[in-house]
Amino acid sequence: MIPRIIHVQALSDYRLEIRFADGTAGVVSLKDRLFGPVFEPLKDPAVFAQAKVDEYGAVCWPNGADLTPDALYEAIRTRSHVA
Repeated sequence: MIPRIIHVQALSDYRLEIRFADGTAGVVSLKDRLFGPVFEPLKDPAVFAQAKVDEYGAVCWPNGADLTPDALYEAIRTRSHVA
């Protein structure tokens, strides 16, 4: 079972600082992943900065874009970009 995300903070250059309930933490880059109708608006730094954790433990934005905890957890554990 993937731990819940308990903290997210948008950083410069389309990166997210994320912390999970089990203490796993790190930074993931979305710079090369912001394409398609839902993620394209996140290229605006003001929109990207609105990242938050929703009630399901996913990272989300007001426009409906979201990222599941499992992909972020694996990216942090392997120190890779989000797939």
